[in-house]
Amino acid sequence: MSGKLYIVPTPVGNLADMSTRAIDVLKSASLILAEDTRTSGVLMRHFGITTPMSSHHKFNEHDTLRPVIDRLLAGETIALVSDAGTPAISDPGFLLVRECRANDVPVETLPGPTAFVPALVNSGLPCDRFFFEGFLPQKKGRASRIAELAELPVTFIIYESPLRLAKTLDQLAEVCGDDRQASVSREISKIHDTTHWGTLRGLADYFEANAPKGEIVIVVAGKTIEKTEHKNKYKQ
Repeated sequence: MSGKLYIVPTPVGNLADMSTRAIDVLKSASLILAEDTRTSGVLMRHFGITTPMSSHHKFNEHDTLRPVIDRLLAGETIALVSDAGTPAISDPGFLLVRECRANDVPVETLPGPTAFVPALVNSGLPCDRFFFEGFLPQKKGRASRIAELAELPVTFIIYESPLRLAKTLDQLAEVCGDDRQASVSREISKIHDTTHWGTLRGLADYFEANAPKGEIVIVVAGKTIEKTEHKNKYKQ
């Protein structure tokens, strides 16, 4: 009988966001796959989790897939964590889950922290429908991707590094329009958790003058679709 893969979200900042169930799963697993064992090691020590860890990141995930699947098929319980948030959301995880499905290995994903949800709600922009982009291409295809996002009629979400934030906001303003509403959230759930609201141009100017630190989530309003008035050809 095969074991099970658990996808375990970890705090994006505040360690108090770690759930009791997540701790229990990590303590009872045979192995924890971690994006960076050094980063995850801090979390494990904090909660007294002594389960062995192994690296599983974007540079080695193709090579580690088969050995992990073999251990799962042999009956082991393995947990996957990323440095912060929910695995597979702009982090490794998708390939492993897909391979588990292909081999009839049960997968269970625990609910938990992910950075874009609080940023979206904090933005004050419509949340009923939205598009999660994650990280934009750094070079090739970046301009065309921004142009595509600009045409979306729904709120869209981008992850960005603090070093590229001002440039990205400037690019978004050029394509979406200076007055498009947006927000920038940083350091979610940490001590310096802040959200700035305004227009894309205003935010670009602000962060050009005030270099940010920490993890960044940009939330941008969707394009307003102008409704065309239909004329009644029978009306005089």
